[in-house]
Amino acid sequence: MEIDDLRTFVEVADAGGVNSAARRLGLAKSIVSRRVLRLEEELGVQLLTRSTRGAGLTEAGTLFRERAADICASIDAAREEMSPEGELRGLLRVAAPASFAAQLAKSLAEFGRQHPSLHVHVRFNDRYVDLVAEGFDCGIRVGYLPDSNLVARKIGTLGVKLYASPSYVAQHGTPQSPSDIIKHSAITPATDAWTFTKDNQSVTVHPQGRFKADSAHVLVEAAVAGIGIVAMGEIMADPYVAAGALVPIMTEYQLPPVGIFIVRPPGQKPTRKVRLLIDLLAEEFAATKQR
Repeated sequence: MEIDDLRTFVEVADAGGVNSAARRLGLAKSIVSRRVLRLEEELGVQLLTRSTRGAGLTEAGTLFRERAADICASIDAAREEMSPEGELRGLLRVAAPASFAAQLAKSLAEFGRQHPSLHVHVRFNDRYVDLVAEGFDCGIRVGYLPDSNLVARKIGTLGVKLYASPSYVAQHGTPQSPSDIIKHSAITPATDAWTFTKDNQSVTVHPQGRFKADSAHVLVEAAVAGIGIVAMGEIMADPYVAAGALVPIMTEYQLPPVGIFIVRPPGQKPTRKVRLLIDLLAEEFAATKQR
């Protein structure tokens, strides 16, 4: 029984079909199908029910999936224990926000360069990603982390300011205090609240506006277009400020910084590949903060 066949079956079971598993693994659909069929032949049982809409687990498949996953995890742990300083191998799957791709690109590429025998698959998406259901080793989250059962480590912070385009400022002026915000058009990811601090006094306002999006790139472009005021991480807004497309406003008030986190599924020790990625990103963001 081949370990690759076991891993492939677990992927098919978790992904809900051969096509999805093939995309996760970066393999041809024919290879994935052949591995699962070979495993079924060796076991003498049908593990999957196949249809045009995907693949589901049979009763035997449900039972065997847990055993197969445990075997794969045990083999990975044994390999790490036998060569804790050895070359990283296998596959590392990372989920990250598309809006933060530019800030992560060099670090992730450097991680791939440092570990030439490791396959690194990164999926950038601004929607919420279920790490367990979608088979990721870890995820990168930017913002105010909600309560969850995921294990999280904070690796950095992003300062946040209000920004508007010169054309918006020329047409509508700028708010001078939090109470003025309600008179302006805001650009937000969803129903939002902005908490301002000045002289150790905090006040929270609920901005109003007609433009919302779940992508930081779209939000900042809407601000550049003069649609309204946006609260944005400085690292994302800086290039637009340097180009004169945005200007910071109400800078005498502070907004709470947002965190940068690496999250991973609960109930297991982080693998060495995840630990090393965490260390690299924490070091990179610490260096960025010092510059």
